[in-house]
Amino acid sequence: MTSPTPTGTIGDGPRGQELQLIRRFPDPIDDVWAAMTESDQLERWIGRWEGDPRSGRVTFFMTAEGDVPPEEYRIVECAPPHRFSGSTRVGQDTWRLRFELTHDDGVTTLLFAQLLGGDDIGSIGPGWEYYLDRLSRVLDDADAADIDWDDYYPAMREYYTELSG
Repeated sequence: MTSPTPTGTIGDGPRGQELQLIRRFPDPIDDVWAAMTESDQLERWIGRWEGDPRSGRVTFFMTAEGDVPPEEYRIVECAPPHRFSGSTRVGQDTWRLRFELTHDDGVTTLLFAQLLGGDDIGSIGPGWEYYLDRLSRVLDDADAADIDWDDYYPAMREYYTELSG
């Protein structure tokens, strides 16, 4: 198998500079939205959440990485099936994440973004590439476990480190 090629770029978002990744799927927008927001579908590729999203907060369990402590996820915006944003604490850092979905001519386009801060983009970039490729696999009705982390990190680290300048 050929190693995946990094796709992330640095762009301007609504809150400042962010790491941006784009994926295109031959799926209806509602299917991609569900895969990104419904707990049982999220668990197929990254993790699950518990709680009442109407409260503006849920507890997120990163089940794809083994025994990782749960994190509170604060929902900032939820406009189905087009926009979602929120924040979570990862160690001492706050990650501000968002995604936008558009659909045109049978293709749903996902723009996934993380606001840049003091985080190590050299490991964050490969991580999001890995998880978004896992999402692609489950949308293709395939097993996300077929995606191997070792194909992403450290292979993409240099690309993302240079990208961040």
